[in-house]
Amino acid sequence: MSRLPIIGVTACSSQIGPHAVQMNDDKNSQAVATAAKGLPLILPMFPDLLDPAQIIASLDGLLFTGAPSNIEPHHYGGRPNPPGTEHDPARDQLALPLWRAAVDAGLPVLGLCRGLQELNVAFGGTLDQQLDEPGPEHEPPSDESIEEQYARTHDVTVQPGGVLSRLGLNGVIKVNSVHGQGIGQVAEGLRIEAIAEDGLIEALSVDGSKGFALAVQWHPEWHVMDNADYRVIFHAFGEACRQRAQSR
Repeated sequence: MSRLPIIGVTACSSQIGPHAVQMNDDKNSQAVATAAKGLPLILPMFPDLLDPAQIIASLDGLLFTGAPSNIEPHHYGGRPNPPGTEHDPARDQLALPLWRAAVDAGLPVLGLCRGLQELNVAFGGTLDQQLDEPGPEHEPPSDESIEEQYARTHDVTVQPGGVLSRLGLNGVIKVNSVHGQGIGQVAEGLRIEAIAEDGLIEALSVDGSKGFALAVQWHPEWHVMDNADYRVIFHAFGEACRQRAQSR
């Protein structure tokens, strides 16, 4: 029996009482196990202990997850965020160079929400720190139930000729949306894959990448097995990881 591809799943640095912890929503690892059919390995954000090259050599794929924190603006020349904005500097310090190293190595990578923003910043792009209103509601009210927050709320138009199009996700699709910031200037070398009704960039890929390299602003990991278009993304990512595993 062939082994499952080992897929790293980025965690977030947090604090519970006096204890420093690494946290990860179950839905991320569950999507890896079910739709990508891989073995999820939660990756702690220890930039001083873990080397990107060693991480890549140990894995068959990487999932860059969403998170409640925002990337610190100094990484892309942005203005300071308002007081009280949640940051995760340890994740920034590991995830940004890890994105670049993984793409260079041809390791299959998939980014979700913050993961999309990390991809753009890692390659030299910027973020829109405050999305304009009116327009599609990109960030749901915090008092909504989790089911309401992750419900599909607005359309995105898939751009022809890209990764999503090759996966059969053409035309307009409706997605969920749980983010307060978005893509500003797109980094050189990245391809726009999908655009929201208000012009916000909702997905990027790495043009000419050696391996699967896609990131989306929405959350296809949410109830992935019940949503065909979400499942397609994870299935393609998982297949790329299996091929990587077989070639090692």
